[in-house]
Amino acid sequence: MPDLLLELFSEEIPARMQRKAAEDLKKLVTDALVERGLVYEGAKAFATPRRLALHVAGLPVRGRDVREERKGPRVGAPDAAIQGFLKSAGLSSLDQATIVSDPKKGDSYVAIIEKPGQETHLAIAEIVPAVIRAFPWPKSMRWGKASAAGASLRWVRPLHSILCTFGAETEEPEVVPFEVDGIVSGNTTYGHRFHAPGPIKVKRLDDYVASLEKAKVVLDADRRKEIILADAKDLALAQGLELVEDEGLLEEIAGLVEWPVVLMGSFEERFLDIPGEAIRATIRANQKCFVLRDPATGNIANRFIPVSNLIASDGGVAITAGNSRVVRARLSDAAYFWQTDRSPLPDLDTFKESAAKLGLDLAKPLDQRMAKLDKLGVVFHAKLGTQGERVQRIAALAKELAPIVGADPEKAERAAKLAKADLPTEMVGEFPELQGLMGRKYAELQGEEASVAAAVEEHYKPLGPSDRVPTDPVSVAVALADKLDTLVGFWAIDEKPTGSKDPYALRRAALGVIRLVVENGVRFPLTQAVKDADLLSFFHDRLKVMLRDQGARHDLVDAVLGEGSSSNDDLLLITRRVAALGRFLEAEDGTNLLAGYKRAANILKAEEKKDGEGAFAGAADLHLIAEAGLIEEKALAVALAQATPKAEAAVAAEDYEGAMAALAEIRPAVDAFFDKVIVNDPDPALRANRLKLLNQLRQATRAVADFDRIAG
Repeated sequence: MPDLLLELFSEEIPARMQRKAAEDLKKLVTDALVERGLVYEGAKAFATPRRLALHVAGLPVRGRDVREERKGPRVGAPDAAIQGFLKSAGLSSLDQATIVSDPKKGDSYVAIIEKPGQETHLAIAEIVPAVIRAFPWPKSMRWGKASAAGASLRWVRPLHSILCTFGAETEEPEVVPFEVDGIVSGNTTYGHRFHAPGPIKVKRLDDYVASLEKAKVVLDADRRKEIILADAKDLALAQGLELVEDEGLLEEIAGLVEWPVVLMGSFEERFLDIPGEAIRATIRANQKCFVLRDPATGNIANRFIPVSNLIASDGGVAITAGNSRVVRARLSDAAYFWQTDRSPLPDLDTFKESAAKLGLDLAKPLDQRMAKLDKLGVVFHAKLGTQGERVQRIAALAKELAPIVGADPEKAERAAKLAKADLPTEMVGEFPELQGLMGRKYAELQGEEASVAAAVEEHYKPLGPSDRVPTDPVSVAVALADKLDTLVGFWAIDEKPTGSKDPYALRRAALGVIRLVVENGVRFPLTQAVKDADLLSFFHDRLKVMLRDQGARHDLVDAVLGEGSSSNDDLLLITRRVAALGRFLEAEDGTNLLAGYKRAANILKAEEKKDGEGAFAGAADLHLIAEAGLIEEKALAVALAQATPKAEAAVAAEDYEGAMAALAEIRPAVDAFFDKVIVNDPDPALRANRLKLLNQLRQATRAVADFDRIAG
């Protein structure tokens, strides 16, 4: 079957836009093909710094013929209705319509509309120009003389050529003819800007990829990444070093080069006195280069890996030298920042009031920076005060939370007071991604206890679902305080996440609180810090998302929360109950008990509509049960009398497995009851008593969870 090959060749496309743009191109074109009934076998998109490309395999030569019956008005209907029908159906007269008879509705007109399938190359000629003109670039531009009138094409960078061919593998593909803003489609592409800038005529995908490869262009971004990573590792290994891998940087560099050539540069060993993280941030941010480390010590080495986009005639000597000069200059700046941040501030007298307010020691450099941050009145949020005021709140909360998480209150308070102190440092000002980490370095240098220094860095964690969760109690206390202060504060000023918008990352903060509590086994009743019921509900929603991502059923979370227990603010207990309930329902006893419960609940709902809510409250009359003489009814009453207190006691003792085991004891009696006993007995007294028995079953399960909320 024929294939489509499309390439849009332009000036440089920003690396950060390439992968999404390639996927957008694929989706827009293939969706439009499918809408026209042109179903394909497969599609793949590609991107290089100068081109977007798309290959769609297994397209039909033409779309399927369409036959549609369009029902019209009744025979004898008003002329306006008749004319409207003829126009919508594309008929010139009623002679072209068919009359159908219906025994109930009488005779009416029907139009038989037959549309031959569109030839695929004609459809492509309509689809591609429309996609190009409406392409969703985050940023785009106009160019040329027509741009002054505002009527020219918008593209991320000037678009130079369009390659578009269609045909079977065994045949010479045809150029799909169309024109976009003066650019006429063809079968020509261009190779590497320096190594092979001339035009290249191509036919189909294999030929296209091979031709570009000869012209020093690697089409597939993932293959460029593989080449860069493999060559960088080999070059490092040859020097007895190890590559510090960086997926984000690798993705970016692969979007900057069409023919990657890996090189190695160096800098003076004296710069190794700078923290390794700062060296890495400097070289990464300014030169887009990888750093290396000594595998024996784990320390950063005085080597780095630049990636060139060409094969230099001198083997890359000049390119490497140029990169090295820039790296040295940037590292000189970093060395200055590192020295400055460890030195006393010149205007200490102006910070005395802030130091006294926060309990800081102005003899220590990091304390000085925190006092400066407070003195400057740097605003955290217009409605939530300054950073200094926020630090006071976090410190007080961390001290309060410390005993709950097993931390020393004084250490937690001290760590919280220093947690934001690196924000006004020179190093963090230049490299914001180092906040926390530099704070830890400076805290260690001024002799802070290890747990305090660690908490300064770790209080930001976890930053996402895959980030590490701190385990040191001091770090846990400060991290919880930081996130809870954020959540409570923004809830108080009604700045909550809406839809996909979450500018203050409150969902991430809530997930961070949940992971800190659950993964550290912390028994922390949220209502101590969270007074807002809506915020507590937000935590429950985030917990559902987390547990669902871990494979748990969201309805089980609803069941545990819906039962109304006072432990609904204890995230650790909720997760344990959900896990126990999940295991119980996976077993035969749980499955059958749930089925029996659902049957009982449905009967009760129906009968309560007749007799009123609460009509069957209270315990069933054992004398009536005895008089009825049904063994199965008596067995259920006995089972409930024995199992209910066991389940309640187990829940009170937080033994959820035991609670489930107690409920499992009821299951055989429930099965037998529904098999042998008629609930809606003609005798009103027996009916009411049996409904009370079913209500007791409902109440027994609610000691563990709200079974009404469980699907199935």
